[in-house]
Amino acid sequence: MTVSIHPSAVVDPAAKLGEGVAVGPFCVVGPNVELGDRVRLHSHVVVEGRTKVGEGTEIFPFASIGHQPQDLKYHGEPSELIIGAFNKIRENVTMNPGTEGGGMLTRVGDHGLFMMGAHVAHDCVVGSHVILANNATLAGHVHVGDYAILGGLSAVHQFVRIGAHAMIGGMSGVENDVIPYGLVMGERARLAGLNLVGLERRGFTKEQVRALRAAYKMLFAPAGDTFAARLDEVTKEYEGDALVSEILGFIKDKASRPLLQPRMENGA
Repeated sequence: MTVSIHPSAVVDPAAKLGEGVAVGPFCVVGPNVELGDRVRLHSHVVVEGRTKVGEGTEIFPFASIGHQPQDLKYHGEPSELIIGAFNKIRENVTMNPGTEGGGMLTRVGDHGLFMMGAHVAHDCVVGSHVILANNATLAGHVHVGDYAILGGLSAVHQFVRIGAHAMIGGMSGVENDVIPYGLVMGERARLAGLNLVGLERRGFTKEQVRALRAAYKMLFAPAGDTFAARLDEVTKEYEGDALVSEILGFIKDKASRPLLQPRMENGA
C-alpha cells in the first residue's frame, strides 16, 4: 500500500509513515512523528512533537495533535504523546504530550471517539472505547477508564480518575473521582447512580446489574455507619464478584482527589 501525500501538505522527511498513510491538503507533520499503517489526516491537521498515532486512526480538519503542553511548568523536556489504533479524532480536537511532573507521557487507547473541540491535556491516560463528546475537556493527569463516556461541554479537574464504563452528563464539572459504572451529572457533578444504559449496551447480564445496584445502595445510601464501615461490609458481602470488586478496588486505590459522592436529599 502506497503512502499518499497531498502536494500542499508539509511532511518532514524524518517523519515515519506506515503503509497506506494518507496526508490530506495543508496538513503539517513534524520530524518526530510516527503515523501507523492506514492513518488518515483529512486536511489542515497538525501533528507535531514526539507523537505516535496508531493504525487506522482518522484525524479530521484543524485538529492540533502533539504540540507542547499548556502547562507553565513545561520547559521543553522530550515528552511523548502516544495514540492507539482506530481512533476517530474530529475537528478542532487538541491532544498534548506529557510533562516531567507526570511521567513524560500522555497515552490514548484504541477505538476512541473524540468529537469536535475535545481536549486531552498533558499526562492524561485515556482507555479504549472512550467517547469525549463535543468540547469535553480533560485537565492534566486525568485517568479515564475503558468505555467511559463524557458528555458535551463537560470538564474534568486535574488528577481526577474516571472509572471504566462511567457516564459523565453533559455540562458537568467533575472535581472528584468517579467510580467504575457510575453516572454523574450537575454543574458541580454529583454521583447520581450507575450508568445503567451503558451497562445494557455493553451486554452485562441482569444478574450482574442487580449485584452492582445492591452493592451501590449498600455503599452510598444514607446510613448511620461511616463510609469506611459500609465499604468493609460491601467487601465482605460481595467477595468474589468481579464487577463490585472493580469498584471497591478503585475506591481503595491511592488517589489524588476525593471520591465523588451522591448529594444527600437535604443538600448535604
